[in-house]
This record gives sequence, structure tokens and C-alpha cells, in this order.
Amino acid sequence: MSAALLGRLCTELGLDAGRAVTAAHSAVPLSSRLPVGELAWSSIMIAGGALASDAWSSPDPGRVAAAYVSDRHLRVAGTAPEAFAPLSGFWRTRDGWVRTHGNYSHHAAALRAGLGLAAGAEVAEVRTTLARMAAVQAADGIRAAGGVCVPVAQEHPSVDAELRRHPLITLSRIGDSRARALPRGDGATPLDGVRVLDLTRVLAGPVATRTLALAGAAVLRVDPPGRPEIAWQHLDTGHGKRSALLDAGADRARLDALVAEADVVVLGYRPSGLARLGLDARTLTARNPQLVVAQLSAWPGADSPRGFDSIVQADCGISWIESADGIHPGALPAQALDHSAGYLLAAGIATALRRRAASGGSWYVRTSLRRIAAELLGLSRSAVTTPAGSNGPDSVRTQDFDVAGMRVTTVAPAVTWPGGPELFAAPRPWGADAPEW
Repeated sequence: MSAALLGRLCTELGLDAGRAVTAAHSAVPLSSRLPVGELAWSSIMIAGGALASDAWSSPDPGRVAAAYVSDRHLRVAGTAPEAFAPLSGFWRTRDGWVRTHGNYSHHAAALRAGLGLAAGAEVAEVRTTLARMAAVQAADGIRAAGGVCVPVAQEHPSVDAELRRHPLITLSRIGDSRARALPRGDGATPLDGVRVLDLTRVLAGPVATRTLALAGAAVLRVDPPGRPEIAWQHLDTGHGKRSALLDAGADRARLDALVAEADVVVLGYRPSGLARLGLDARTLTARNPQLVVAQLSAWPGADSPRGFDSIVQADCGISWIESADGIHPGALPAQALDHSAGYLLAAGIATALRRRAASGGSWYVRTSLRRIAAELLGLSRSAVTTPAGSNGPDSVRTQDFDVAGMRVTTVAPAVTWPGGPELFAAPRPWGADAPEW
């Protein structure tokens, strides 16, 4: 496995690349034409090194693979969840294919509305309607209604090359303030006492904040009360966090009070929508000049449309690269863009906190799924799908929790550092806590 990607990440974050790349590792068992295993191993490796201030230990490749497909190991009351809802997937159109995302009920409703279908339209009606439409027409109509859909596209080599000119993780100082040391409570974990306000959902943002919680941060996830999270998804990424409900528009004073006492705010919704609510980096750091603001989106820029890992894969050409027959689009063996974005964002946050402790300031950390896709597309690929290999008997380690009377089984963390924890803390029930530190 090449050390080039890990070396690049170390350079971006000011870590010791020489020490990092000497850590022994082997191939991560994720079957793909693209080097997903290299991306996964490097992302988890850099998260551990950044959290532990340049102390390194090599993650187990099997556990890395398990972490990237954690939804397949999750059991809630003994039942495996369905990762994708019926209206999420690839659909043939008159002139090609589209990819949709309808896991959330409001996105499924918007998809039907964008196609001019009744609220209760089933899969067969959606399939028939899309088969009569051009791919661009379908995607435009669904997006205009507030849904999520893209045509399944070929690679964009010039776009990818331009994206690779920029860092995978952007760190910038956006304001001045006095230095603020890491709180360092009584615990031995790297981020003990750090307060993280988690305004994210789905996968990448929750993976980032779950990783910060593993490192000792006090993470408070806040969701809007009218948009319930998918239950299994929260249990798969909610480890070690408290979970509260708060309407950012109606109870702004309460949210502002949380921001004022936070060390980090992590944003995972569309940048333009957050800006309308005054939840952009500049506005947040004006309220709290010692704040680290971390933001991720599907695409770079403030006007990033709605998007998820599977949608970005379809848009940037990955779906055709991973096609088994060149006729039907395919997908990566894991939601690798989401997971990698989460681990890289956690690494960037840890680095920004150290820089704040050394020289003060407010800091902005940024990445996007599309930027990570461009990096993956620039790595060496195989002409055929690489075999998955074997995780080994000890690689997939699971944990059992009792969450509101339900037995929940999840995989143990893959991020590691010398002396770091081997297990996650339990998830809390979604929305069960008060919106306060």
C-alpha cells in the first residue's frame, strides 16, 4: 500500500510524515477497482495521529474495513437494518441512469413530487416514470422539489485534477483571540474537557464527532425536532454523545448560549441553509472568538447542493468505474467518502485545537465528499476488482449496549493511538437529553 496519501495528509496537518509512514500495515480487505482500502487506512491512521499529537500506532486492516461497513455489522434487537430505503438507488432513464436518495421521508416525498407522482406512489410507478424521462430532466425536477438526484456520469478528469490542487482538509485562521489551552480534565484522553456542538447528521459528520467523543470530548448533538433521524443510523454513529432537540430558529438564544461555551461547532447541513440561520463560520466565530468551526458538505463551496456519499459517487464517475458489466452502474464497497470525510474532519479539528492552544485565534476546518472523491480517483487503480481478502478471526470486534431497553451491537473503533481506548461509550437515545452542557 502506498504511503503517498498518508504523507500528504501529514504535510497538510503539520504532522511527522516520517514517523507515520513507518507504521506497519497491510491491505485493507475492501473489494474495489479503486484503492478504497488505502483511502480508509490513511484516513483512520491520520485521525489517530492527529488526536494523539503525532503519536502513532497502526490500525488493524480488518477493523478498518469493519468500521467502513459498520452498518452491515449493526444489530438492533437482533435485527440488521436496511441501509437504503426503496426510493434510494439507481434507476434507468430514457437516455441513461440516475441515482436517487430517499432514505429520509421528506426526501422521498420530494422525489415523488418532483416526478409529478402522488404522495403514496410506489417503486413501480417511480421506475415507470423515470424510464420515460431524460436523466437530466428527472434530476432537475427532483432537485427543484427539494429532493436528491443526479445523473450517473462518467469521470471528469480535469475537474478532479483541479480539486486535487487544494488540500483534502482546509485549515484557516479566520479571527484573532488569545490562546486557549485544551481543558484537560481528569481523564487521560486527548480531548478530555473539550466541548463539541454537533450540528450534523447522516454519516460523515456523526463519524467525525463520534471520533472526537472517543478521544474524550463532551459531544452534544442537536437536531431539529421536526426531522427525526433514522433510528439505526443514530445508533451506528451516536457513541459517546448526548443527543438533544432544538429549533434553531425559534429558540435561537438557547443555541447561542451553547455556541458561546463550546470549543468546537461541527456543521454538516447545506452551507447556504446554515448561512441563512446565521450558522456560518464567520457569524459563529464573531459570537465566540476562540471557536473552532468545522464544516463538511457534499461538494466544495457555499452553494453545495444536497448530496450524500452515493450521490457523489454517481456524479463523479465512480459508479461507472465500479460497474461490474459496463451496463449497470456500481458502487464502492462502503460509504467510503462519508467515512473518510468524518475521520479527516476529526483530524483537522484536533489540529486546529492545538493551534488555538499555541497561538490563539478562531479556526475554520473544511472538507467535502467531492474533494475526497477526487483524491481517490487520482490514486492508482486496478483493471479488475481486487479481492476482499479475509478480515481474520479477531479483526471484527463488536460491542453490545443497552439503549433504552434495546440490545444494540456495533463494531468497536478502528481509530487507535498509543494508550487509546479500545471500545466506544454507549450511544444515548436520540433526542433524550436537554440542550445544555
